[in-house]
Amino acid sequence: MTSISIPDFCLVALIGASGSGKTTFARQHFRPGEVLSSDAFRLLVSSDENAQDATQDAFDALYFVARKRLARGLLTVIDATNVQPDARKHLVTLAKEFDVLPVALVLDLPEEVLRDRGRTRPDRTFGPHVTGQQVSQLRKSLGKLQAEGFRQVTVLRSADDVQAATLTRIRLYNDLKHEHGPFDFIGDVHGCLTELCELLETLGYRVNEALEVTPPPGRTAVFLGDLVDRGPDTPGVLRLVMGMVVAGTALCVPGNHDEKLGRALRGEKVKVAHGLERSLEQLARETPEFRRTVAEFIRGLVSHYVLDEGRVVVAHAGMKAEYQGRASGRVRTFALYGETTGETDEFGLPVRLNWAAEYRGQATVVYGHTPVPRAEWLNRTIDIDTGCVFGGALTALRYPERELVSVAARQVYSEPVRPLQPALSAVSSQQQHDEVLDLADFVGKRVIETRLRGRVTVREEEAAAALESVSRFAIDPRWLIYLPPTMSPSETSSREGYLEYPSEAFEYYRRSGVEQVICEEKHMGSRAVVIVTRSAAAAQQRFGLTDSGIGTVYTRTGRRFFEDDSLEQALLGGVQAAVTDAGLWDELNTDWLLLDAEILPWSLKAGSLIRGQYAAVGAAAGAALPAEMAVLEAAVRRNLPLGDLLARTRRRQEMTQAYTSAYRQYVRRVSSLADIRVAPFHLLASEGAVHVDKDHVWHLTTLKRLVEAAPGLLTETVHRQVEVNNPESCADAEDWWLARTAAGGEGMVVKPVSFIARGKKGLVQPGIKVRGQEYLRIIYGPEYSAPENLERLRARGLNSKRTLALREFALGVEGLDRFVQKEPLRRVHECIFGVLALESEVLDPRL
Repeated sequence: MTSISIPDFCLVALIGASGSGKTTFARQHFRPGEVLSSDAFRLLVSSDENAQDATQDAFDALYFVARKRLARGLLTVIDATNVQPDARKHLVTLAKEFDVLPVALVLDLPEEVLRDRGRTRPDRTFGPHVTGQQVSQLRKSLGKLQAEGFRQVTVLRSADDVQAATLTRIRLYNDLKHEHGPFDFIGDVHGCLTELCELLETLGYRVNEALEVTPPPGRTAVFLGDLVDRGPDTPGVLRLVMGMVVAGTALCVPGNHDEKLGRALRGEKVKVAHGLERSLEQLARETPEFRRTVAEFIRGLVSHYVLDEGRVVVAHAGMKAEYQGRASGRVRTFALYGETTGETDEFGLPVRLNWAAEYRGQATVVYGHTPVPRAEWLNRTIDIDTGCVFGGALTALRYPERELVSVAARQVYSEPVRPLQPALSAVSSQQQHDEVLDLADFVGKRVIETRLRGRVTVREEEAAAALESVSRFAIDPRWLIYLPPTMSPSETSSREGYLEYPSEAFEYYRRSGVEQVICEEKHMGSRAVVIVTRSAAAAQQRFGLTDSGIGTVYTRTGRRFFEDDSLEQALLGGVQAAVTDAGLWDELNTDWLLLDAEILPWSLKAGSLIRGQYAAVGAAAGAALPAEMAVLEAAVRRNLPLGDLLARTRRRQEMTQAYTSAYRQYVRRVSSLADIRVAPFHLLASEGAVHVDKDHVWHLTTLKRLVEAAPGLLTETVHRQVEVNNPESCADAEDWWLARTAAGGEGMVVKPVSFIARGKKGLVQPGIKVRGQEYLRIIYGPEYSAPENLERLRARGLNSKRTLALREFALGVEGLDRFVQKEPLRRVHECIFGVLALESEVLDPRL
């Protein structure tokens, strides 16, 4: 029995003459979809798998599919004769293009067996001479396959060997996706043993005098390479790290300095420079056995590791997305040295391309190699080589916590060729990079992954509408980190005289399995997002903005709420003072807050709408209906049969008067900040936290402290809790709603007590609005409450609105999560654009 082991990601070339059983072998040992057969592609392009004139088209299609599979990191098997050197050359080139290992599985069966099989296949019309030619070509090639570039060759020489063969897939050395951590990634040590021991102890590791290390339970250290050169104790660092790797408490990838030292220790010719001389001098005092152990240790280091189901990648100089999890000389070179332009700078050092600035991969990449004044995130990558040997610091990144831990260098052990510049800018590298966004990140059809609702799809035309909106009307995009979702109305009520009523909202949550809800008064104002910072310096540091005050206020479509900068900053100053007085900066350990709020009065933002739509209708009705009634009354007095029309006109006048009264109560003149009220109802985010893990009681209780600190500016959102399975509790809430709407209130919003609730069918509505009779008159028009109109409105469709509300809610939370995790702004804006794009869907705006 022949046991064959192949990498679980490679390009497999099945090689053998026609009739050798390649297709049967592939069917037995590989999964559907992994095998690309030349016969199958001939069938696809010509409807005849034996059509030799279709061979070129078939292989063009086959190679196209192979490229797509290899680009996605999928094992690919090419089932063709592959007996000609040119055919195999194409496959080796394809493997190199995608940095995968080419593997040859050869079925070299006796020629007489192949001819016997050919005689039993009437679909094969070529003569026995073709079989002979293929066998001859194959056997001439057998000794050359490795020289051609195949990294692994297996030859099966009989039908019994083929039948008995077993195939096992093994992980590539760099594939440690099954290792989930937690990890402590440690930057370039360069022989700084004292600082390394101090850093390990700061991280919770215990280091004894023999340099034996005991890690905190469950944690694994991961060294980013460049353990050696320039520093005072390269042997000590190697002894410690090698001991941890052998003990299984650490992983290590090679650095370019380690690689060069390994070659020197193996007797290869290298240029002794850049600190190598110090390592060789220090190692000369060690035993030959230790030096041999070091050389073998370095030789065995893997270029990079893919960890935690592919969520994080570690390499000395970084790793582009298309190289991750692949194996080739090109990948190893990139892992050791990064990418250079071929030029040198004024210090004689190679000019490096900033691969991280263009990185768009999903995995977090942790690397070192290039000393930086401070470790900073850039496009899901972080360089944690903070130049310890040059007098900087030795830095570790704790994962998944994403916490940076550093210890300062005891001294300057080596003068850098290029000076290590201090970090002076308050604006991070990511913020500098995000000053210019890439159009390609926001156009075309997009599928956005969200943790609350999985994939949310944005169509191309919707994305174009969002881009138009942001480009023309939005605030500075660096402030734009969240957009609130639309809100679903309740089921239509069948209760006489009502289009919406609380009982339907309670019933929705009852059916969804939500037992407790909170009813919040719905302020008749304009929805606003308020971002406030502790200081202008905090705004600059966290949002990358200079000269932009202490925050911003914007609408639910991302536009500036206030045209007057001084009024906006005065309002933010009041909110900032309230946060300070309430002690929330320190309590939440933050320098910024994001509030979801209503700003009153409604007329502050809706003045033109009121004048152009509502007041116009009221004025027209006020002028026309009294005159119409006077004419009808005169006609009825003359006994004309117009009594019914008079009654209908009288009802129309009453409804129009009610309409005018309804909108007028929300209209007030605003001449200063004293005329404005802010009603916050969500404290959505602060540094390091998106507060959707806290229930609505926490939000409202916390925000009440702000109201108490600034009662002239902030106003409370009145609320009450309801148990939906308790009829008495529901009835009390309905009476409360009736009283508030009768007194001129807009209505209420019913929400699960928990901010995020999942029911029997998944994510449930985060809030359902239940609007009062007279407020709905503003929305639907003066005569909406006429029985015939109410009946027609009860047929309104709500499903699209409900789905939209859930998708926008998921996108809003996802965007905030990404911002708090300090992801690139393009990743945050993917969600912002998603919300704006969905808003362009054609729905009845009155819903």
